[in-house]
This record gives sequence, structure tokens and C-alpha cells, in this order.
Amino acid sequence: MTCQIAVCDDIGADRQLLGRLLAEWAEARGHTVRTEYFPSAESFLFRWAERQSFDLLLLDVEMGEMDGVELARRVRRDSELVQIVFITGYSDYIAEGYEVEALHYLLKPVRRDKLFQVLDRAADRLRRNSRCLNLSCSGELVRIPCYRIRYLDVQRNYVTVHADKDYTVKRSLSDFSDELGEDFVRVGRGLILNLSYVRRVTKTEVHLAGGEVLPLPRGAYEPLNRAIIDRG
Repeated sequence: MTCQIAVCDDIGADRQLLGRLLAEWAEARGHTVRTEYFPSAESFLFRWAERQSFDLLLLDVEMGEMDGVELARRVRRDSELVQIVFITGYSDYIAEGYEVEALHYLLKPVRRDKLFQVLDRAADRLRRNSRCLNLSCSGELVRIPCYRIRYLDVQRNYVTVHADKDYTVKRSLSDFSDELGEDFVRVGRGLILNLSYVRRVTKTEVHLAGGEVLPLPRGAYEPLNRAIIDRG
């Protein structure tokens, strides 16, 4: 697997350390890492404006005029897919990390084992995000990135895939289970949920990111909670 990584840190020694550890991780895991280094948030944004090609950002929080948190906010406006890891000497920025859906925080000095764990998570998510669902709609093939699918539901013999738009096909819901991967869970007889979008579960409803609320079938509360816990 090839991973495009940006390291943004205003301290040269810290950039060098991260570069060395990234190379060690790539060699140990058999991946190819292409890393670019930036001494400031402003220099990164100049590159980002030209081409938004990074899979993972390692951002120092405490930098000069623009800090890593503000940089992450600007990046997140353009991309919901790029993964963000904050690197900081303090633990005071965790709330801001939730705001930009940061993958993780690493405290300085960065430890090899902790960084490797985070990189393994990032690689796993990158593999999952590369999956697509292929649908035949109105005589043409439509490829939908699985990470964009919120849920699928069934009405009679038709399944609707709810993503950036809705796609309805004449297939059974069971046909989709193997294609969608581990982020998806079957809920009752008529619903498949993408766990990445689940924000709250009650006995009768499931609340999704963006405000959608779906009725929860009877008996589905415990299995759904267990699936969320097992996913971690």
C-alpha cells in the first residue's frame, strides 16, 4: 500500500524524527510512504491549494502565526477523508480534535510504539475507505465509495443505498453484506448501517451524523451497541 503523508512542524529536529520513524514503519509493514515536510501551517496550505493528495497529516499543534488546530479546521472544510493526527507537548487540545475528527493525539517526544499504533490504524482506515460498491442503475455502472454510504434499507424487492444521493436497485439486502465490509452491520431484516455515521442509539431510534434519525427494529438495540463496542 502507498500512503501520502504530510508532516507539518516548525521544529526541524522533530520533523527529522518523524521522517525517520515513518520510514521505519513503512519498512516494517511493507508499505510505501511518500512524505512531504512543512515548517509552517502557511507553507502547507500553499501546497494544499495546489493539490489535495494527502492521506494522512501529522500536525504540530503549537506553531507560529497559525497553529495546527486552525490548519486542521481549514483542511477539514475541503476534505472529510484525509486523516489528521495532532502532535503536541500538551493535552489541552483534545476538544478541538473532536471538532475536526482527528484520528489521534501524540504527545511529544513521540514514541516509536505509539506512532506505529496510530499509523497502523490510519493504514487500516485507508484500506477501508478505498472500497467501492458497484451498482447497475438504469443501464450504467455506478461506483459508490463505501465510506460515503450512510445506510441501506429495503422496501419489498428493492434496496435503496443512501449516500451523497439515493440509489435504488432490485436486489436483496443480503447481497450487499459481503461487499460492504466491517464498518457495516445488519440491523433487523430491513436495514444495514454504516457504523461510522452512528452518533447515538436509543431503544427505538438510531441517530446518524447530519441529523438523520431512523427507527430501530425491535430487539436490535443490544446487537447494535455490541457491534459499536466491538468496532472500537
